[in-house]
Amino acid sequence: MPQTIADAIAQVRARIGSACREAGRPAGAVMLLAVSKTQPAAAVAAAADAGQRAFGENYVQEMVDKAHALAGRGLEWHFIGPLQSNKTRPVAETADWVHSVERLKIAGRLSAQRPAGRPPLNVLVQVNVSGEASKSGCAPDTALELARAVARLPGLRLRGLMCIPEPSDDAAVLAARFGTLTRLQAALQAEGYAVDTLSMGMSADLEAAVAAGSTMVRVGTAVFGARTYPQTEAPQEGSTP
Repeated sequence: MPQTIADAIAQVRARIGSACREAGRPAGAVMLLAVSKTQPAAAVAAAADAGQRAFGENYVQEMVDKAHALAGRGLEWHFIGPLQSNKTRPVAETADWVHSVERLKIAGRLSAQRPAGRPPLNVLVQVNVSGEASKSGCAPDTALELARAVARLPGLRLRGLMCIPEPSDDAAVLAARFGTLTRLQAALQAEGYAVDTLSMGMSADLEAAVAAGSTMVRVGTAVFGARTYPQTEAPQEGSTP
């Protein structure tokens, strides 16, 4: 077991590198997003000291607080949780990326609320590739229409797609779920959209995701260790990175 956050990050990066080699992909093809939800700012600072720059958060106020506490360190904040309409403004003002756009209304609010002085907000359309009622995300057969509409909004930059498949030890199931996202990306690229990001893969299944073409893996427990959830903020089923 790793003794420090720096050791854990090194081990995860080694896993990503090994997965890339196994899949015949170049080194550096897959970015590590360290999921820091429920972790204290001190843990994020330790990861930053180890060279980690991108961090994922599920809870709006927690992301805002950490971004303020760690301002000036050049960190990149990714909002990856379900987003309600009444909480879009602080996300639009603080985040660099949003992975969980599943409705045009949410995208429209992010667009309208993105400060004029900030670069466009990088956004991903979340797709419910497993069809689970407990999961957020649009249906695969509506993803292209939503992505096209999002791409037209000012203040946003459509970067690609995100998914959270059901937990499975079946390699064929994971390949099929991740393959849905890969095919949707290819369809958008064929239409001329510059979608370069597939956010898929977590602590337990990052190797399968890399094999399927992931460009960003969301890893929390393998970096920071087990997390404790407040009783009022249970995680989305199957969503622990």
